Amino acid sequence: MTSKAALVFRVAAVAEALSWAGLLIGMFLKYVVDAPNDGGVPIVGAVHGAVFVIYLVVTLAVAKPLGWRPKTVIMALLASIPPLFTWWFETWALRTGKLDGPQRLTHGGTGLIVRETVSA
Repeated sequence: MTSKAALVFRVAAVAEALSWAGLLIGMFLKYVVDAPNDGGVPIVGAVHGAVFVIYLVVTLAVAKPLGWRPKTVIMALLASIPPLFTWWFETWALRTGKLDGPQRLTHGGTGLIVRETVSA
């Protein structure tokens, strides 16, 4: 079974990273290329701001269900500041089992799929 908390966090992390990338592209178009309509920065900036807040709220909401320690929560929150770091954090968290939640200790998994043991 896939953890809903982990799935919601992963979606929020990747969306935040992609919105950051969109904002960087818009800023490049506005300030370097001198594109008309400000390179879409007002719209992409508003979208990024909303996704940024959603990422912060989701991070705080999933911390307890996923069994994150304060250090992991702080790392996740700080990852929202530099561009694309939420994607890096999500990848690291998946690789290190931080998205498995407390059940990873009883089931021994490091992926999002919890394998049920069948007694014969």
